[in-house]
Amino acid sequence: MLEEEYSTRRTLPPHLRPGAVPETPFEYTVREATERDLPHVLEIYNHYVMNSTVTFDESAMTLRELRKKFAKVTEKKMPFIVAENPKGQLLGYAYVYPWKEKAAYRYTVENSIYLGPAATGKGLGRVLLRELIDRSRAAGIKEIIAVIADKGADASIALHKDFGFKEIGHMGKVGFKFGRWLGTVLLQKSLK
Repeated sequence: MLEEEYSTRRTLPPHLRPGAVPETPFEYTVREATERDLPHVLEIYNHYVMNSTVTFDESAMTLRELRKKFAKVTEKKMPFIVAENPKGQLLGYAYVYPWKEKAAYRYTVENSIYLGPAATGKGLGRVLLRELIDRSRAAGIKEIIAVIADKGADASIALHKDFGFKEIGHMGKVGFKFGRWLGTVLLQKSLK
């Protein structure tokens, strides 16, 4: 038997042990998105495209497609916001997009909120949704629709309900991704 197998391990006395490393606080600022943010927004979104069913997109979005969407949102003076940490790393984003193309729908939008994987579960989604609602109201928007996957997005559904979104419908088996059928839950909030 080796000596280290039968002798007890020595430990440093408490005053010589290294102290616990304090956890870095989760800090961020929320601001309007700019064109420079789009590659980082794209990286977050495409993570969900490739790894989850929270979006029904099956192919990664291109920067060109995202720029087109961003241009439409900003042209219509609708909110598109990002959260970044003090080092300038994008943690998440949120925006609203016209619900339908017909003119009569001009006061109704669909919202989207996506967080980087390291930023989930820390309350950032709640901050972004609150800010998105406030900015949408200021932009003259009257109705916000949330279309959320019916599997794997329970936290998102609960978050929207916490902010007064009412469930207005459920469409079953309208999407097929990763070899399974998926539905959507529709929620709506009036800003009047």
